[in-house]
Amino acid sequence: MKKFTLLLTLSAIVLLFVQAGIDLQQLDNYEGQQVPDYINRDNTPPFNLINNKSATLGRVLFYDKQLSLSGNQACASCHQQQFAFSDTNQLSDGHVGGKTGRHSMRLVNTRFAQEARFFWDERATTLENQTTRPIQDHIEMGFSGTEGDPDIDSLIRRMYSLPYYPALFREVYGDSTITELRMQRSIAQFVRSIQSFDSRFDVGLAQVNDVGDVFPNFTTPENAGKALFLAPPNQGGAGCQGCHRAPEFDIDPVSRNNGVIRVAGTVDSIDLTNTRSPSLRDLFNPQGELNGPLMHNGAFTNILQVINHYSAIPNDPRNTNLDNRLRGPGGNGTQQLNLTATQKNFIIAFLKTLTGSSIYTDPKWSDPFEPDGSLKLTGITANLTAVSPAAILMYPNPSHGALSIESQHAIQAIHIYTLGGKLLSTQSGYGQNSIQIQLNQARGIYYVNIRFEDGQSHTDKVLVSP
Repeated sequence: MKKFTLLLTLSAIVLLFVQAGIDLQQLDNYEGQQVPDYINRDNTPPFNLINNKSATLGRVLFYDKQLSLSGNQACASCHQQQFAFSDTNQLSDGHVGGKTGRHSMRLVNTRFAQEARFFWDERATTLENQTTRPIQDHIEMGFSGTEGDPDIDSLIRRMYSLPYYPALFREVYGDSTITELRMQRSIAQFVRSIQSFDSRFDVGLAQVNDVGDVFPNFTTPENAGKALFLAPPNQGGAGCQGCHRAPEFDIDPVSRNNGVIRVAGTVDSIDLTNTRSPSLRDLFNPQGELNGPLMHNGAFTNILQVINHYSAIPNDPRNTNLDNRLRGPGGNGTQQLNLTATQKNFIIAFLKTLTGSSIYTDPKWSDPFEPDGSLKLTGITANLTAVSPAAILMYPNPSHGALSIESQHAIQAIHIYTLGGKLLSTQSGYGQNSIQIQLNQARGIYYVNIRFEDGQSHTDKVLVSP
């Protein structure tokens, strides 16, 4: 496992370095991806259909560590491409220490499910609603507005000072106004674009008429495992299909909990509210290794533990929310399948056929940022002005070192960035309307971002010619 993880991580670093940056004139294809005819479930709302520009902005937001208070964590820190957008840790790291309360759910095929609620306990009513909640969590990314944290409005003010966001929001939405709603829609589009339909299961299903048919590309154990997965317990099967419905392998939205009720990191504390599940696709990586621990508390570290759990559901009288399909005949007791070791191995063999390949390597789902945290943004067609403050004078331009700035708005701070978005220097404006700064930079073009006391922002290019 460690050897493969190291090799995969090294290859991912090389790939992401090559693919870093965003070219707005050559966008990746998010909106036109092919979906097999047999996939019918789709939770995309009609008001937020995927388009290439918005999903591209979502990709930047997903990978940007500046969206955490400390600048240490991004959405992608807990949902990593090389692990089918999950985490190999039982609980993920917070932005300044601490751990998440639950294991980071895999995001593969999030779109292709009847269930429209998100998080393990389904507390988010839509994916859009889910996307900014980790940003506003005290432990995860820090803009909670509680326990001394600034709120998301403070994050939005930070985003105005980053030269790539005013440009990207204007490209996507027609103006450079940054709002939480716009962030939610773009991140949700990017997440919904993450799909995996190039598995051996998909190859086999395309060759037959029904998912229950024998797949010609499967081994005998794999076909036997598929039959056990699909058949209900009263017909000699394991009943997996009752909740994890092929071919999407999404969770039935009316499911209750599955008998795993312990709170992560505790000995006996219980939580009965965890009823959501990610798709069963890409449980394993292409080498047949798990993409991380399983269940909301990360309690199971191998797939046999999971199958053993379902084969003999614990009969805990405290669990008043156990799914009825996991109870015994007539609703008495709990499910006892009495699966043999051979049958368990057949199911494992089948589950490994649900693994794809492109999800781990496709550049459009990769980190667009440079190793130093900057973003190379090219092909901009929009004005970079974030808002429209009164006339601003910045002169001389080209500058020979000194730059004068005048505005009707009180100046809070001036930030100097490279064209790649790397912050070079910051100077206070002291609330003045007129200020002169020194550009102690080598010859070249730089972004000068002005933040005003009223929260507005303006960004422009300045040529430094010492």
